[in-house]
Amino acid sequence: KWKSLYQIQGERKRIMRETCSKYKSNNRRIITPYHVSRIFVEDKYRVLYCEVPKAGCSNWKRVLMVLNGLASSTRDIQHNTVHYGNYLKRLDGFDHQGIYHRLNTYTKMLFIREPFEKLVSAFRDKFEHPNNYYHPVFGKAIISRYRVNATKEALRTGSGVQFKEFIQYLLDVHRPVGMDIHWDHVNRLCSPCLIDYDFVGKFESMEEDANFFLHLIGAPQNLTFPKFKDRHSNEERTTTKITQQYFAQLSPSQRQQSYDFYYMDYLMFNYSKP
Repeated sequence: KWKSLYQIQGERKRIMRETCSKYKSNNRRIITPYHVSRIFVEDKYRVLYCEVPKAGCSNWKRVLMVLNGLASSTRDIQHNTVHYGNYLKRLDGFDHQGIYHRLNTYTKMLFIREPFEKLVSAFRDKFEHPNNYYHPVFGKAIISRYRVNATKEALRTGSGVQFKEFIQYLLDVHRPVGMDIHWDHVNRLCSPCLIDYDFVGKFESMEEDANFFLHLIGAPQNLTFPKFKDRHSNEERTTTKITQQYFAQLSPSQRQQSYDFYYMDYLMFNYSKP
């Protein structure tokens, strides 16, 4: 079993490297703190984890906290502790020497997810539930720009953004609000053409990939990747079927443009065109 997982890793890294050399001329650029700002550091087991939201990142941070001795079990760690507790160090918090030492000697990994599913998962999480950041910051701007005859209430709260409006915002080169890590390209978040990742896991084969990774770094035998859904746990996870229902609300050209938007992620991580 390990043998086939080693082969899968080799193949994923090969495709990633080939895509980089074909499309990116910047693979000799200097790595700056900006490029490593999404990378979390676990010094005990020497792991660098690039956080990709909506691809198991909360549970990965829990695992890193357990590895680091900050908790005895992933079950004990609340969502807010994971994301707002600042227990894990980020790579951009180190000096130049500290950054390069870790990049050269630690096991670097990232986990990704089918881009459209990741996008729908982010939309459901941020816009279909009460949220005191995404509604006022993104919701208001999206509704006022893309909704004809928006009600005063919608403009005041920013709640009730529709998927179609969200996509209009995403594809707008003059976006009324900036980008956000939850729907940015993995390519931009983790700089895989600058940083040579040792391990590329996929959300779709999370359990197998994650436990293989834990085996590779020599993690304690009793530590396995948690299966629980972190937020809105009573709601069904975003599946291919759910994703199709959302994309069915778009015009064919919006669907094509959305694919073009994530083209590099599709290519680099070998996801087939939906």
